[in-house]
Amino acid sequence: MRKPRRTTVEALVFLSVLVLVFVLLGVRMGGGNMIKTVMNTAHDLLLNTVFYLMGITVLTGALSKLMSEFGVVNLLERFLRPMMKPLYNLPGVAALGAVMTFLSDNPAIIALSKDRNFAGYFKKYQLISLTNFGTAFGMGFVVIVTMIGYGQVTGALVGLFGAFCGSIISTRIMQRSCLKAYPELDSPVLKEVAEDEGPITKESEKKDSIFMRFLNAVLDGGKNGVELGLQIIPGVLIITTAVIMVTFGAGPSGYDGSAFQGVPVLTWLADKIHWVFEWLFGFSDMRLIAFPMTALGAVGAALGLLPTFNGAGILDGNAIAVFTAIGMCWSGFLSTHTAMLDSLGYRKVISKAIGAHAVAGLCAGVIAHFLYLLISLI
Repeated sequence: MRKPRRTTVEALVFLSVLVLVFVLLGVRMGGGNMIKTVMNTAHDLLLNTVFYLMGITVLTGALSKLMSEFGVVNLLERFLRPMMKPLYNLPGVAALGAVMTFLSDNPAIIALSKDRNFAGYFKKYQLISLTNFGTAFGMGFVVIVTMIGYGQVTGALVGLFGAFCGSIISTRIMQRSCLKAYPELDSPVLKEVAEDEGPITKESEKKDSIFMRFLNAVLDGGKNGVELGLQIIPGVLIITTAVIMVTFGAGPSGYDGSAFQGVPVLTWLADKIHWVFEWLFGFSDMRLIAFPMTALGAVGAALGLLPTFNGAGILDGNAIAVFTAIGMCWSGFLSTHTAMLDSLGYRKVISKAIGAHAVAGLCAGVIAHFLYLLISLI
């Protein structure tokens, strides 16, 4: 009897909250206008944002596949390998994880960590920290290209450096907290694989001609880009629409059912402590808070806010720097960390991973802001 009762309570609570939200928005906007705004906003995001992002993911997917096919990924991994131990306290092969997640998305690190050859280089606490390490670079290529598309190259590069700093902070905090709580994790994952065995990646035999390899890489990478573009559609349409509805206000002629209108509850709350966001991130308009909050769930959805910010004239170089840093570092970690750690079999450290990454993302944004200010003064 307990289970049906619990289900009934959950259903009633959910319906109550849902009705309350819609009533509060409908009273201010008008019921008909609210429904029209939701539909028009989702439609506009699909046509003008999702397809734009999908175009980027297709192009970057093709480019990343070309880089993998012609050895650029291995070259980058060898170049980055010496930095892994002093910066991240990780084996050199972890650099491959950073490159793969940067070119694709967070889950790419899981495929590597489950590889017996790859996992053998790590101690248990180091392998667990790969979730934080990889997530800090997730969808980085897409984020960087999107930001540069708004003409803010300096801001995007500053944000990239901020995300890099955030990745170090997140990985180190995660390792320290895991060792403190679970000292038994300071043991090798697989004893039979030695650190000095050399690179884990092997060049596949290239039997096709260069032209065919190029063509296959472009087509396969483009298909991967389409899949990634399709995956971000629910996040952009659902999360971004919801955030816009509680971030932006009425249009010039009031509430008329047009897209990108709403009741600025989030902005009102941020205004109460505006000095915090102004000092830490340099945000002059509190509507900009919507980006980092959306990035917690899906960075693709957060990118969907950029055209609206740009149209409102509040998207500047500093905002791009902070958005790039936070967007890359967080990159939807609330929606991926749990699944990633569960797949590795370490549910018990999920809270530590989320806490470390939350702190790191904030630090990444702060670093990007003050570095951009410094560069602007020079």
